[in-house]
Amino acid sequence: MQTVYLSLGSNLGDRRERLSRAVAELRDGAVVVEKLSSLYETEPVGLRAQPWFLNLVAVGSTELYPTQLLDRVQNIEIRLGRRRLVEKGPRTIDIDILLYGDFRIRSERLIVPHPRMAERRFVLEPLAELAPELRHPVSRLTVRQLLAATPDRSAVRRWGGAESTIS
Repeated sequence: MQTVYLSLGSNLGDRRERLSRAVAELRDGAVVVEKLSSLYETEPVGLRAQPWFLNLVAVGSTELYPTQLLDRVQNIEIRLGRRRLVEKGPRTIDIDILLYGDFRIRSERLIVPHPRMAERRFVLEPLAELAPELRHPVSRLTVRQLLAATPDRSAVRRWGGAESTIS
C-alpha cells in the first residue's frame, strides 16, 4: 500500500455534491480514504473569468500503481462530466495526484510530485490542514514552509461549517 495525497476541485454545478461523489468513487475500489480536509472556496487561478472553486485534499492509501491510479481518477472525472475544453477553464471535477508515497515519477502521462503544487495556495491550504509537517520529496520543505513561501496570493477561505464537510 502506498500513501497518496489527492487534490479535488469543482466550480460547475453543485460543487459540494460533485466533490462528495468523487470521494465516494475513489473509495469504491481505488483508494482507502483516511482523511479529508475541510472544504475551501478558492479564487480561480489563470483564467479568472469563471466561477470560484470548492477544493479539498484527500489522504489515503492504495494498492494501485501510479498510472493505474491516474487512469482511475481520469475515469471518475469523465463519469462526473469533466470535459477538457479550455485549459484552466471551468470544470465539473478535477482530481490531481499530488504525492504518491515518496516516489518521484516523470513520464509522458504523469509527474509526481505534482509539478505546480508548491505554487498553488488552493492546494497548500487544505494540505497544510491535514499534514503541515509532511515533506515534499524533492525540495524537502514541509507543507507549512511551502505555504509560507508560495507566491500565490489568490483568495482561499474555509467554506461553511460542519454541515459543509464531506464524509
